This record gives sequence, C-alpha cells and structure tokens, in this order.
Amino acid sequence: MGSSGYHHGNLRRALLDAALHAITEHGATAWSLRELARRANVSHAAPAHHFGDKTGVLTAVAAEGYAMFADTLERQSHDFRQVGVAYVRFALENPAHFTVMFRPDLYRVDDPAVVAGRDRARAVLSEGARTLTPEAASGESDRAVALMAWSCAHGFAHLWLSGAFPESIGNDPEQAAHAVFGAMFGAVGLGG
Repeated sequence: MGSSGYHHGNLRRALLDAALHAITEHGATAWSLRELARRANVSHAAPAHHFGDKTGVLTAVAAEGYAMFADTLERQSHDFRQVGVAYVRFALENPAHFTVMFRPDLYRVDDPAVVAGRDRARAVLSEGARTLTPEAASGESDRAVALMAWSCAHGFAHLWLSGAFPESIGNDPEQAAHAVFGAMFGAVGLGG
C-alpha cells in the first residue's frame, strides 16, 4: 500500500481511536471492522490482524477503559466523595469506553488486561466503602455500601450522558455530582 495505507506509526492505536469514534457516533455495536479500516485509512485486513474480530476490538477498548478508569479513581482514593465525582467525570470524558466497559456481553471478560483494570477499580470502591462503615461492621456491610456508592455514581453518570436529568439540575455535572455525593456521604465524617 502507499504512504496513506497500512504504514502507521502505531496501527493498533489508530484502530482503537477509530473504534472509539465509531462507538461514539453509532453505538457500541453498529460498526464493522471494514469501517474501522476505512476510518484508520488502512487495509481492510488490518483490524482482524491486530484484534482477531469485533469482540477483540471491544475487549481492547474495555481493557484500556478499565485501566484509565482505575487510574482516575486511584488519584482520588483519599476522599470517597471525590471518587464518586471522578467516576462521573471519567464517564463524561470517555463515553465510548464507559459504554463498552459496562456491557460485558460485548467483550471477553476474562481477558487479563480487563481483569487487572476492573480489579483495581473495584479495590478503590471497596476500600472507600470501608471508610464509610463502622469499624465493627461486617464485610457484608462494606459490600453493601460499595454497591450503593457504585450504583449512585454509575446511575448519575448514565443519566447525565443520556440527558435524562431535568434542566433544573444545572449544566455542571461535577458540581451536581459533588452535591449528590456530599448529601449521600456527608454525615459520615469523611476527609476532604
């Protein structure tokens, strides 16, 4: 192929970027490997060569998303309210990753990179939940609080992304998320 063809400095990255754009524009599954090749200006065989199939592409998107997500949450782990806000911020800044990550029917959930990133993110949520429950509380209580916090953050992010919140909530998602997580966890003597 010519200079505009297969020879990219980082073909894998170009194909992932093409996938992220396609997911943003058309949804998690309404695109083909041929479309990715066209978007990346490479041969139609390049996506299959790098990822095998569409599930392979989506697995790579989920793995990258979970690693970025874990990094984002870990940076805020000192204050569990900030973890919730960071969760929402990640979703709004990375909607294609967010969409795929929470659709395990689309990718290989046992992929080592997916598992590593997902486990890191879950560890932040689990550790944060421990700061919200009394020392004498059981592990079951920690799990319930972590699930509550996860549900709240995920639901908030999803509702914001879908435009379901009323206009009265304002146009600053982080400010609204701060208010929600402050009300939810404010009585629990958190730092920050």
